[in-house]
Amino acid sequence: MTIIAGFSSSRQSAAPLQLAAQVARSTGEKVIAAAIVERAFPPRDDPVEREYLRYVSAQAQKSLERVVEQLPADQDIPIVVHQSTSIPTGLMELVEENGASLAVVGSSSAGLLGRIGLGSVTERLVHTAAVPVAIAPRGYAPGSEPIRMLTAAYGGGADVNGLIPAAAELATAWSVPLRIVSFTVRPVGGSIEPAAESLVVQQWSKRTFDDIVTKLNAVRERLAVPDVEVVVGSGRDWREAVEAVPWASGDILLMGSGAAGPLARVFLGSAASKIVRHVPVPVMIVPRHRK
Repeated sequence: MTIIAGFSSSRQSAAPLQLAAQVARSTGEKVIAAAIVERAFPPRDDPVEREYLRYVSAQAQKSLERVVEQLPADQDIPIVVHQSTSIPTGLMELVEENGASLAVVGSSSAGLLGRIGLGSVTERLVHTAAVPVAIAPRGYAPGSEPIRMLTAAYGGGADVNGLIPAAAELATAWSVPLRIVSFTVRPVGGSIEPAAESLVVQQWSKRTFDDIVTKLNAVRERLAVPDVEVVVGSGRDWREAVEAVPWASGDILLMGSGAAGPLARVFLGSAASKIVRHVPVPVMIVPRHRK
């Protein structure tokens, strides 16, 4: 299989290529570094437009070559410059053309260093893609480090996408440990006493843990899943809840497509969007599939 790593000629960031190469070290897949050149639709096909597209494509090729040369030399990463009506459309065209299993993009330049900011390209991809989409934090540079752990974000009743079975299968295929995390945000300024509030969170955590164990036992009926760590991140807001969970270099957070999304498409729900902004590791969003 193949991984398509999207490259932005304007930002010239190596982060998505770095993440794609890191994943490929665990999967053995081929990485294609892709730059998308936007063209008008319908195409005017006049001499001025053709010359403009040739110039922009040549510049994108040079920029992409410079970035690929800076990557660790343990992989051969071919380059492609593809013309399309938009960057998201062009990336999905390359995914289909190459039978790719994953599309990798970078954070918006407006995002904080080491965090993920959803720009127009990533926003559209995480709401329309038919394959998993991985997003690299701004400035991501793992070097030659492999993937260390997969962490699946469990959403309780909204987890209709089969994320836990998908995460277990992925962790088994990649030969990495699996951790399952659930986030809870405590109400601010509520009328509940702190002791009672803590009790509610404890009861919720236990119920969540039991739900996860039930789903894992169902997966173990058909797949050998090793021991899985279960963690609950709790805080007064989403940032605190995310930071309550320990993160390390080499981690990837897996998120399932939201319940409102169409089948076999990626769709990022409102809570997931808030989590993505605060997590300090790459995020992979997987499509929701019919059970």
